Amino acid sequence: MFATATARNASNAYRQVGVETGVSAASAHQLVVMLFDGFFDAVARARGALLAGRIEDKGRAIGHAVRIVEEGLRSGLDLQGGGELAANLNGLYRHVALRLTEANLHNDAAALEECARLLEPVRSAWMAIDPASRSTAQ
Repeated sequence: MFATATARNASNAYRQVGVETGVSAASAHQLVVMLFDGFFDAVARARGALLAGRIEDKGRAIGHAVRIVEEGLRSGLDLQGGGELAANLNGLYRHVALRLTEANLHNDAAALEECARLLEPVRSAWMAIDPASRSTAQ
């Protein structure tokens, strides 16, 4: 048991250092990509924990996904200058955060799937407008 916990702690520390290094070197576009990647990773961890009956881990992973949506994606919207697109994304992110909370309260794997399905097209669209790929294509 101790070796497993130690290995998990070392893995988490290594991952945290990698994330911090990636954040400091990332463009604004890459930071949003990292938020989406973190969201999908957290939802996958929540789904796995739910299916394995690890309720505490499920709650932690869903909490992480909610924070990414609320504090990362949603708080970064320019609601004044972003027009209809920003307003629509704000509503979508609010809905996803609510559904994640409901998934946590009711141990609802289908709600987790729904949240991933709702954000996948947004992530795909964001990836399609990568400014780095446009500058190298010119």
